[in-house]
Order: sequence, then structure tokens, then C-alpha cells
Amino acid sequence: MEEAGLAYQWALELHSYLAYVALAVLFLAVANAIMGLAGNKMFATLGKDYRLSLFALILTHLMLLAGLVLYFLSPTGLNAIQQFGMGGLDSAARLLAVEHPFVNILAVILITVGWSRHKKFLEGKKKFKSIAIFYGLGLVLILSRIPWGQWLN
Repeated sequence: MEEAGLAYQWALELHSYLAYVALAVLFLAVANAIMGLAGNKMFATLGKDYRLSLFALILTHLMLLAGLVLYFLSPTGLNAIQQFGMGGLDSAARLLAVEHPFVNILAVILITVGWSRHKKFLEGKKKFKSIAIFYGLGLVLILSRIPWGQWLN
């Protein structure tokens, strides 16, 4: 039982620290895409535009993987649903067990779609637009479902 508690604590800390880094890089990628779109710039395929967007994609995927591991180890994830049922969860428990994972999976899907779409375009404006819209929507979704009360403590 002690090993399960240690694995849970490790997964929780990894997910939290990854979240700080991933959100910062995702915010920078969205801001960079908006500035590139507004400035009518060329998308630097081998430069910072590409790297920033790619790092945001990778970090959000890593955060999702850590979150999925946490979901199965956590007493507030799948275990809460199994123990209390969907009807037995209060709003705070529902946020952690249902809303947070579901919405963040959708966010990562949107970010992945934005990355895939940007690769199909040759024009810099369209690349920036794809990153700005899809990464921006992903960022908003992630921010909307963060359990702020627990995370900032």
C-alpha cells in the first residue's frame, strides 16, 4: 500500500510541475502565433515559431500522460467514481474525477489538430492562424478546468 501512495504522490507532483511549464510554453506559443498573425510574418519553420509550437505540443502531451497515470492512481479519479458512483460525487469531486480529465483530453486533441493543420499550409499567416486558434482554444479549456483551490495551495 505504501508503494501505491508513493506512486500517487510522485504522479501528482510530476503532473503539477509539468502543468506549470506546459501552460507557460502554451501561453507563449499562442502569444507568438497571435503576434505573427497580426504582424503578417513568415512562419519560421526551422526557428522559434516551429520550436515553440512543437514544445507546447510535446509538453501538453506529457502533461496528459502524467494526468492519465494520476487518474488511475488517485483516490479522487477513477477510484472516486467506482466508490461513490457518478450520482454520489459533489461538485469538487466531479471536477477532479470527470470534468478535469475530459476537458483536458479535448484540449490536447485541439492542440494536436492545430499542429497537424499548420503543417498542411505553406503560407505563414495560415500557419499562425491554425496555431493561434487551436492552441488558444486548448489553453482556454485547460485553464477552465484547473482545480485552482488545490493547485495553488
